[in-house]
Amino acid sequence: MTYQITGLTSLYEILGDFIVYRNLVPADRSLPGISDLREQLGLQAGVLPRKAEPSYARVLAELLRRARELLPRGRDIDRLVYIGDTRLNDGTAFQNLCAAGEWAGWAFIASEDMGSPPLTQIEPPFFLTNRWSAVADFLGFLEREGFALDGGTAVVVDVDKTAIGARGRNDAVIDEARVEGVKRTVADLLGPRFDEGAFRSAYAELNQPVYHAFTADNQDYLAYICLILGANLLQLEQLVADVRSGTLESFQDFIARVQGRRSVLASTGLISIHDEIWDRVRAGDPTPFKAFRYNEYLTTVACFGDLPGASPEEVLAQRIVITQEVRAAGLALKERGCLLFGVSDKPDEASVPSPEQASQGMKPLHRLETLAVGEV
Repeated sequence: MTYQITGLTSLYEILGDFIVYRNLVPADRSLPGISDLREQLGLQAGVLPRKAEPSYARVLAELLRRARELLPRGRDIDRLVYIGDTRLNDGTAFQNLCAAGEWAGWAFIASEDMGSPPLTQIEPPFFLTNRWSAVADFLGFLEREGFALDGGTAVVVDVDKTAIGARGRNDAVIDEARVEGVKRTVADLLGPRFDEGAFRSAYAELNQPVYHAFTADNQDYLAYICLILGANLLQLEQLVADVRSGTLESFQDFIARVQGRRSVLASTGLISIHDEIWDRVRAGDPTPFKAFRYNEYLTTVACFGDLPGASPEEVLAQRIVITQEVRAAGLALKERGCLLFGVSDKPDEASVPSPEQASQGMKPLHRLETLAVGEV
């Protein structure tokens, strides 16, 4: 199977500013953020829900209703289409959203596997496939089923590893940009003590599902752990043994252990960054390692854009690209009056420039131009 490059574009072409990153603050500032909706929705103060939680769906359902009202052909939403890449996370988010909005819905879930023949499984309300190009078949299927795609339909598009960096096709570049962000942060803080080989070994070991109960599958936590290991406050082998034995059950246990060794930590020069992260963890901030996320924004931005003269395969290996099939489906649905809305679980700090960066012309990820690539 071959791919083709269809030119430079951005997610803004499909979504405009109808998108939320992890902090649930819409890029379109005419829409309310979570802080504006807490009282109305009865949400707990200071808690930021994650994508697969029912409270996240309640916020998103309200944002969809408000966004619908802003469109010229506004009408009540009564149907939902969801486009994503994981059955568990996106599938749960989709079902919660249907329940929150009291909407009928279908979800398209894809993860490309070019080593296997094309395969589609229809398990209502899920359309599961191993080809991103099958999104066109999905829309045809919905029409045959009498599922209207019009002004009463809200279409939620997962951003990470769906609209950009499609899973199974281009997702490795997103992961590489994140690892580079972790490495840059740890290296900057450790200076001459930084050992790239040891860092990569620790990151590769701990960034596995078997450790998710310990790391909470949180890259901020993992970056901090790699920093502490790099400073030799703890050895990887001992950490792994403690996690497997249950001596360390969670990241909170780990950072509390470091907090208890402040006298040793002081000799590393990492007291200030530790205190910053310690305070944010205790306050419930899910992205406590801000320095890492600021670097991740820079390393991710560096993977967007043109790559003159490169083949589609080279582009897929070196650039974060827009999934052409999702782009085409989004534009077609938008033309029919559907509401298009993007969701990203990437932290705002890794997705949106600081005011100073914005003044220099830097843009949020959904407004960055990059290449679109799809199947021929």
